[in-house]
Amino acid sequence: MAGWGLLGRLGGRLWAAAPGRPLWAAGAAAAATGASGDRRQLGFVVRHVNSTTWWHEHLSEENVQFLKKITAEEYKAQTASKLCPLKDEPWPLNEWKPDSIRVGVVAVKLGMMPIWTKSGKKHAVTLLKVQDCHVLRYISKEESGGKTSKLLVGGKNASPFFKSESAMKIFKEAGVPRKQKVATFNVTDDAIIKPGTPLYAAHFRPGQFVDVTAKTIGKGFQGVMKRWGFKGQPASHGQTKTHRRPGAISTNKAAKVYRGKKMPGKMGNIYRTSFGLKVRDSKLPTYKDCNKNPPFPTFFADGDEKLPEDLYDKEIFQFTDPSVTYA
Repeated sequence: MAGWGLLGRLGGRLWAAAPGRPLWAAGAAAAATGASGDRRQLGFVVRHVNSTTWWHEHLSEENVQFLKKITAEEYKAQTASKLCPLKDEPWPLNEWKPDSIRVGVVAVKLGMMPIWTKSGKKHAVTLLKVQDCHVLRYISKEESGGKTSKLLVGGKNASPFFKSESAMKIFKEAGVPRKQKVATFNVTDDAIIKPGTPLYAAHFRPGQFVDVTAKTIGKGFQGVMKRWGFKGQPASHGQTKTHRRPGAISTNKAAKVYRGKKMPGKMGNIYRTSFGLKVRDSKLPTYKDCNKNPPFPTFFADGDEKLPEDLYDKEIFQFTDPSVTYA
């Protein structure tokens, strides 16, 4: 604001020196005569005009609640209309092959819990919930410019009020509610699915192996010992305030730090993939019987296959079963 005040005073003096003339001419005249004339101030008024508003800024509380209620009902109707994709002119269904690559799903992490096998071994498992997961768009090889086709999948419904019309276009074309998370999966041509088809947890079966991609926990700014697992320096023998420091970072004469050098910095809050977790939305190892003939291209709730409410791996101990039996 100090700059605006200085500019206003300068403009006022130039205008007072030669009213009605351009500022550059007035400045030249004032410099030639050395007189400032009538020192009237010239003020500037700066007003910020906000071109965008929040969606509920000019609505009453009753209208806001009414719009939320109507949107929730519309979401339920859209979700219910997609429960029977086989009756709504599905795309051609193909048989599974060993080199087929299926689509993946978007799930929500609920937490962790322990489970036990029938041999008594304890395992820590992660609970994932496939919530409102739908196929949004099919991208062909020519459109993506790659070697394989792609499918866009979205999971977990979200509010549509804080998104622009251009961002909502992909969801309206698929006929599904707006999604909180959208991911892209590479698929083969025999595993493509029509946009709008729902995906369930039954897309995978107990005993299969999956690759899970998620964002790690943010640790903030950390040193080299925690971030990279450095051993550190001695605790005594002349060491002063260097116990957890990295030490020398180079031995050559290059006066620079190379890209990728392990040094202190922000840790976590990035996407990482864990491979081969037991329960790959990619090419499954066909030497295992559990990975042969999966639901292809996915599980359809209105199909011929009927599943129980709960599916467990044959090695998992169920607490509803007796732990000790007598002959």
